[in-house]
This record gives sequence, C-alpha cells and structure tokens, in this order.
Amino acid sequence: MKINRQNSKFVISAATPAAFINDGKPQIVLSGRSNVGKSSLINSVLSNGKLARTSSAPGKTVMVNFYSVDNKFYFVDLPGYGYAKRSGDQKKQFGSLTDSYLNKYGSPSFVLQLIDLKVGPTGDDCMMLDWLSASGIPYAVVATKADKLNKTEREKNLKALETHPLLCNEKGENTVKVIPFSALKGEGKEEVFSLVISHISENKNAG
Repeated sequence: MKINRQNSKFVISAATPAAFINDGKPQIVLSGRSNVGKSSLINSVLSNGKLARTSSAPGKTVMVNFYSVDNKFYFVDLPGYGYAKRSGDQKKQFGSLTDSYLNKYGSPSFVLQLIDLKVGPTGDDCMMLDWLSASGIPYAVVATKADKLNKTEREKNLKALETHPLLCNEKGENTVKVIPFSALKGEGKEEVFSLVISHISENKNAG
C-alpha cells in the first residue's frame, strides 16, 4: 500500500461521541498518559512538525483528535490520562469520552500504546495494557523519549518493558511488539509507520 504521508491533515476534535468519525476507514489509535509524546509521534511519523499541536504542559489534549492520512486511514489521538492537576469532574469527562470511543461509539482498528521509556509503565498504563489484552484489539507499545536515557539505562528499561508480565505469555515470552522511539532524533518513526501500514494492508487483504 502506497501512502503519501505529506497528504495528511487535521480533521476534527471530537468533544462528544456524536462527533466521532465512523466512515469505515482504519483508525490507528494513540493512547498514553499526558505528556508522553502522542502529538510529537504524529508529527514525526507523518514528517509534519506542525500537524498536531504539542505542548510542554501536560493535559492539553482534552478531546478525541482525528487526523486523516492520505485519505486512507486516520490517526486518532485520545485524551492523555493520569494528569493529576485535573479536577475530578474533568477526569470523569475525559475518561468517559475515551471509554465511549474505545468501548461504544468509536472504530479502533489498531492501538499504539505509548509508554515513557524513562518512567516505565505507570499504574494507569498497566490498566490500559490490561484492557487492551482483554479487548482483542491488536496493539503495539511505543517506548517514547528513548533519547532521554544513556545506553545502559536504555537497555535496562527496554528489557524491563519487554518482559513486563502484561506483555508476556505464561512462559514469560514477549507477545507484544515494543518499539523504542524518539521524536527528537527520528528513531523508530519508520518502524512505527511500517507497522501501521502492514496492519492496514493485512486486514484489507483479509477482508
């Protein structure tokens, strides 16, 4: 499948389930805690530094954002979770919107679960990984901010992530692809893009 990633555009920020796009095109979902780098990943993978708005302050993505890629599929950026400074009502609102997309009214076909490689899986990350494994939706883990660690720390944290119980079978064997990623250095962007295209192509052929 040939994709012109330059032909990408922001489509809509959905504040309610009624605004979700359901036109049959594959939807590649980006999930992760606030400030994990979802917008930066979109900009890096699509080679467009201004497509998705990034911020140094966490908690800015409060709606479900849809980006069209060459009119072939969408990147869907979910609200970041785990932002402590949000009020209880805000957390319920954003959590409800994410739940509505994933469980009721959205059309997720593949999930990129972003985890900060330096921080490792948080409690919220683990809840999401647990849900993903039970959902049946195919997914991969993108270990962001890989450039923030030295070689020793990187290898240690990557090994810990790859062998995390939620990413392994009963024998302790890794069953979920983990991709080290750095938006700053471009590491992993082609691997992420290739993984997405492969998934879309395989499912298109299967259908």
